[in-house]
Amino acid sequence: MFDISWTEIMVIGVVALLVVGPKELPALLRTVGRYVGMIKQQAAEFRAQFDEAMRESEIEQLKKEVETAGREMAATVQDAERSVQTEIHDAKREFALSPAPATPALEASGAIVAPPLVEAPVSANGAPKEGLPREGLNGAGAASEARGDEAQAKAGA
Repeated sequence: MFDISWTEIMVIGVVALLVVGPKELPALLRTVGRYVGMIKQQAAEFRAQFDEAMRESEIEQLKKEVETAGREMAATVQDAERSVQTEIHDAKREFALSPAPATPALEASGAIVAPPLVEAPVSANGAPKEGLPREGLNGAGAASEARGDEAQAKAGA
C-alpha cells in the first residue's frame, strides 16, 4: 500500500526522537499504535458491511430472477393447459358431430361385436353378378363362394 523502505522509517524515527524527546517517545508510539489499530478495525467493519450489502443485493437480485422465472413457468404451464383444453374440446365437438364409426362396437360385456357382413349379390349359378368383384363387400367372398359350390353340388345331384 505505502511504499516505505527501512531507511525512511529510520529517518522518521530519528526525527520523532529529536522532536518529542526520549521520555515521551514510548507514550507517543503507544498512542500512534492505538490509533492505527482503531483505523484498521474501522476499515475491517466498513469492508464487512460493504461485503454484506453486496451479498444482500446479489440475493435480492437472485430472488427477483427466481420469481420472474417462476412467473414465466406458471404462464407457460397455463398456456399449455389452455391449449390442451381447447384441443380436447375441439376433439369432443368433432367426435359428437361425426357419424357413427365403422369400427366394431363394444357390447356391455366388453366383447367386440363385428358389424354384419354384406354379401355380394350372386346369380343362380353362384357367379357374381356383373360389375362386382368375386370377393364381395367386407371380405364376404369366401362365404358366398362356399354357398355357390353347395348350390352347384345340390343342382348336380
